[in-house]
This record gives sequence, C-alpha cells and structure tokens, in this order.
Amino acid sequence: MVKPDAIPGKGDNNPNSDASSAQQGELQRQLSGRHLNFIAIGGTIGTGFFLGTGTALVKAGPAGCLISYVFVGTVLWSVMVCLGEMATYIPTAGAFSIYASRFVDDSFGFAVGWLYWFAWATTYALSLTAAGLIIQYWNQSFNIGIIIAIFWVVFTIVNYLPVGIYGELEMWLSSLKVITIAGFIVFGICIAAGVGQEGVLGFKYWHDPGAFNEYLAPGGVGKFVGFWAVIIQAAVAYQGAELVGVGAGEARDPRKTVPSAIRVSYWGIMSLFVVTMFLITMTVPSNDPGLLGDSSNASASPLVIAAHRAGVKILPDIINAVLLTAVLSAANSNVYSGSRVLVALADEGQAPALFKKTNRHGIPIYAVIVTAAFGLLGFLNLSADGAKVFNWLLNITGVAGMTTWTSTCVSYLAFMRALKAQGIPRSELPYVSRFQPYTAIYGVFFNVLITLTQGFTVFMDWDTSDFFAAYISLILFVVLWAGHKLWYRKPMVDPATADLVRGRYDLNEERLAADGGV
Repeated sequence: MVKPDAIPGKGDNNPNSDASSAQQGELQRQLSGRHLNFIAIGGTIGTGFFLGTGTALVKAGPAGCLISYVFVGTVLWSVMVCLGEMATYIPTAGAFSIYASRFVDDSFGFAVGWLYWFAWATTYALSLTAAGLIIQYWNQSFNIGIIIAIFWVVFTIVNYLPVGIYGELEMWLSSLKVITIAGFIVFGICIAAGVGQEGVLGFKYWHDPGAFNEYLAPGGVGKFVGFWAVIIQAAVAYQGAELVGVGAGEARDPRKTVPSAIRVSYWGIMSLFVVTMFLITMTVPSNDPGLLGDSSNASASPLVIAAHRAGVKILPDIINAVLLTAVLSAANSNVYSGSRVLVALADEGQAPALFKKTNRHGIPIYAVIVTAAFGLLGFLNLSADGAKVFNWLLNITGVAGMTTWTSTCVSYLAFMRALKAQGIPRSELPYVSRFQPYTAIYGVFFNVLITLTQGFTVFMDWDTSDFFAAYISLILFVVLWAGHKLWYRKPMVDPATADLVRGRYDLNEERLAADGGV
C-alpha cells in the first residue's frame, strides 16, 4: 500500500518522490522510529493507567496486583515479537487484519479488522467525553457537549495534516505522560523511604491490610478471583502497544525502525507500568477510601491519593492536566489507528476501495472522516438513555484488543508455516525473535483464555444484561467471521500459496534500484 518511491533514503536522490507518491494515492513513509515509539506509548498510557490502577489495587491487593501486571506483560511480549517478525518483512498499514487474511483465513482477517476498527472509532468518542469530564474538574459549569465538539474538530483536522506532523504531535503529548510517570517514580521512592508525613513506609501496606485481597468470594478463592480480575484489567490497560504494527506501513526504513520501535516501546511500557504499580502498592493501602470513588478526574488517581497521604497538596491539578493530555493523545491516536485499519481492509478488498484514496499529503481522506465521525457518539452521554447505549458500544471495544493480540500470534504461526512451505528460511527475515514457535503458542493460549474469561464475574452473580455487556464483542467477532465465511465460502489459506510478496520492503528497494532510484 505504500508507494516504494516514497521510501526515505531513496527519496534523498529523488526530492519529488513523496509528491509523486501522493499523486498516485499512496500512504507516505514519514514516521521515524521515535514516532512509532510514542504512538505505541500514547495509545497505551491513558486514563486507564492513571485511574484504573486504583481499582486494581482494591480488587487484588498489592502483591496480586503487581503479579497480574507482570504476567500480562509477558503475554504482550509474545504478541510484540510475533508482530515484529511479520511487520519488518511485510510492513503495511493496519498490519493485523492483513496478516490474518493473507496467512490464516480471509474471513478471519475480515472479522479482526472490522472489530479492531470499530474499537478505535468508538474509543475516539470515549476520549472526547473523558476530556470534558476532566476539564470539569476545574469548572463544573463547562458544557461537555461544547468540549466534545471543539476537540472533535481539532483532532479531525490534525489527522488531515501530513503524517509526520501527527507523529511529532503524538511524540510531545506522550512525552508529557512519560515525564509525569518518571516524576512520580522519583516521588514514590522518596515517600516510601520516609520523606512524607507518614514516615518510612517500605512494605508496610503489604502486611496491613495484606498482600492479597479477597474479591467477590471469601478465602483463597476470593484472592484468586481478585488476581484474575486484575489480569483482565491489566490486559485492557496494555492494549495500544500493538499500534507499532499500525504505523509500520508509514515508517521510514521499516527493517531498522520497526524492530527498534517494538523493543523500545515494549520495554518502555512494561517498565513504566510495573515500576509505577510497585510504588503505588508501597505508598497507597488497598483499603484507602479514595480508591473506591467513581470519579473520572484526578481525584480518583492513586498517584494523587499517594500525594495527599504524604501531605503534598499541589499534585491533583498537575495530575489532572496530565490526564487531559493523556486523553487528547489517545483521541489523536484513535483517529489515526482506525483510519489506517480501514485502509488495510480496503487494500484486501474487505472494505470499499474508496477508503484507499489519499490526498496530496498521503492521508486517506475518506478513511479519516468515517473514523472521526464515530467520535460524535460522545454526544450520547448528554442524555441518560444515550449514555446507556454509549456504554454498550464501549463494551465492544474491551475484547477487540484481545482478539487482535490473539490473531497476531495465530497469524505468526501461519506465517512460519508459509515460510517453510515456500522454502524461505527464517534466517532471511530482517528480524528474528527467540523461542519460536513456543512464544506464539504461549501468546495464543493465554490471550484466548483471558478473552473467554474476561466476564467471568457475571457467572458468580448472574445477570443476563451484564452477560451480554461482557461478551457482546466476542459474539460480534463470531458473527463477522461466520457471516463472511458463509457469504464468500473461501477456504483457509494454503501455506504454499500464501502471499509473502506483496508489500515486502526489500522488493520495493529492488524495484527502485532497477528503475535507477526513481
């Protein structure tokens, strides 16, 4: 989908390459490695990170919470390395659905792509609504509808600018979040060491109220339930790290930038999550009343609660400002990611070809506006009945990320099978990960397990409405897959004929060389 004439490095000898690319309706490779890093970080570290860690601490206790986040981090690692091998070999926008379609099954890729697109498009509405709630922290008289409208216009326009500008903006917005988290890490170490008004804390809260909490059931069963509930919550919190794969189709020299971006973004996200969670468990007891609130602004953040307990009063306003940048960064990523998934679907013939059309900057004009239009669903929150509909739509997004993670590992196993069938050794790949195929199998097993059990609490206290709210996304995925399969009746992909050529970056380079660098 990316025009080879627009490949940086070759473009140095052909200054008109990007212009030529845009005229022919192609995406342009303008994203650097640092852009990819921050797109992944920006898509992952949002309000769920700043606010959701509090509810996780209540459910599982400090030890259960920390173990859950570390464990899900290993599942994410399996996804990222699988993605890395495929995305450096065939770097394409909206990689997940394309790999699923080319290596596994066309219907499988159809279901993965459309559910993933819907998740990001709907999450755009959530991000705009969250921005309004956060601003109301300073002034309750602010009308959320006006705020939604203003930010919708701003970020829709931003996504029509050259992708390099989008990457720069995302980098700076994400940098603020990283700086805030780094500051809290230093702050948390100091508080745990005794700088605050409570004196030296150490592992005090691991002993009282305890390392593991009971959740929905007494005794050991309750402690396991709490642990597994946070496993599911952590899986949702980590989602967005895979956006490196979405940006691969517009990355400069993807053979170098994509593997580096995957390593840096994974270890960066993993480190920030785990270290911050560890310090939260040391500075905030799991029974603190502030963790039980349902506020959507800074007052519910365990970072703020830790500051209050230490006697620091200024932090809430700072954290709320960072929360605002977090949701604005997320809104920016939502439109970008969703539009590129639409491009990928159109490229595979699974969406109207209209979505492939780009402007002179290489921006998919129709894919962006259709994705951005879903942000207007945020206005549903202005009425009580609309809010119920909106919340049901958002439930669909919960499992979409897990199906994408699962599909990435499944696609990788099929990718390996195709390489073997076509006589291509893995040693020829630009990036080769360790412990394969066991890493991919590990990822498939736990992603499927988490997906199937993500609504397990409904079975402990049955409620039909809650059941469908929890599993509607999984039901929708099956309907999309089965419906497409029954309509087109295409067979599973034969490894011997799987498409391992279209979109390969090295073949694009060979074409450029044959054309004299034009």
